Amino acid sequence: MTFNPLRERGIPLDRQVRNWRELDVTPIDPDHADPYTRCRIITMNGIEIESIMFSHHFARRCPDLGVRQRLAEVRYVEQQQQKAVNWLLPGLASVLETTIAYEQVAVDLTAWVARMEPDPYLRKAYEFGVLEDFDHLYRYANLYEMIEHRKAEKIVDQLTEVMPGRPTKMHHRHPVDNVREHYDREKAKPVSKLHALTIMSAEQQTMNFYMNVGPTYMEPIARQLYQEIGLIEEEHVTHYESLLDPRETWWEQWLNHEYNECYLYHSFMETESDPKVKAIWELHLNMELEHLRIAAEQFREHDGRDPEQVLAPTLPTPVTFEPNKGYLRELISTQIDHTTLGTGYVQEAHERFQRWQEQVHDDVEPASERVIDDNRARSGEEYRLEIEGGHPLYSLRSH
Repeated sequence: MTFNPLRERGIPLDRQVRNWRELDVTPIDPDHADPYTRCRIITMNGIEIESIMFSHHFARRCPDLGVRQRLAEVRYVEQQQQKAVNWLLPGLASVLETTIAYEQVAVDLTAWVARMEPDPYLRKAYEFGVLEDFDHLYRYANLYEMIEHRKAEKIVDQLTEVMPGRPTKMHHRHPVDNVREHYDREKAKPVSKLHALTIMSAEQQTMNFYMNVGPTYMEPIARQLYQEIGLIEEEHVTHYESLLDPRETWWEQWLNHEYNECYLYHSFMETESDPKVKAIWELHLNMELEHLRIAAEQFREHDGRDPEQVLAPTLPTPVTFEPNKGYLRELISTQIDHTTLGTGYVQEAHERFQRWQEQVHDDVEPASERVIDDNRARSGEEYRLEIEGGHPLYSLRSH
């Protein structure tokens, strides 16, 4: 069934503000919830935060008092949505457990987007990034076993494998080599714009999360690993945000943000297994339909175009969290040795990359390598979760 959010009626804005009782959502059960329910929650938290921060930046650059007031009205509701979504996460989960869930999001969301992306250049950007998130999951899983004495399979279940990707120490690149060519707003397919905005938002929230939680650990290896991967997340945000066309007007960007929220809430409403969480996705979708209507109204008035000129006539294929084991193994076998040079990709460790590696590491073994060595020393072997025939295989291999 096709769904055109521009033609659907949502909840009027003056009826969207919730009281404290309504915002007091029941968190998911950390022991029995579907891991992909947690992934959808983490994704929508990042999407809402990006929408909020975009609205603030727009307001700081908009001289029209009426527009700033409209942005503030919508933004307050977005803040309430973000609180409801993020507060679905259970307080019993440790920071590391949430971190592993963040990386599961990065792996399976980016892999799905890469598989669905019609533009070869954009697809390559997602394929490149996902192999690094895949390795981050492996490093954090070993830290989790070492300091909390638990295995990441408790969090990712049998849905996402835990094994090395492109080694984290090789992710540190000169900043200019993290900037990609942007899509052309006049030629890019609407779904490509949604993909870019979605992955950028998710990676941005991961970057923010690591920046804030990293120093809360006492264990030096944990503090150092969060610091290292936190810097790589900065590279990833640069990588993904540069895919968006900066020539899009503020009004066009607002329109894209609201349409993307409709797209994702509708997608997750269609695929959610938890009835209580599904009800929240449905409620938020009906709120976002009104936000989109307001953005479309402002777009027509200030940009002078019809929203149909830039948006898809119906929502694309629903974003789906699902296993990507075979796809990721294929990428590992063909692209693990890739790095970036300018706006493109190469297999050679070029001179600028080598100089940057020497400057960053300075003959010091990074935390991403030491965490594997330390876990081997304490646990007898590194932690890996590989799935073959539906059964996990644990093995000791060189990293």
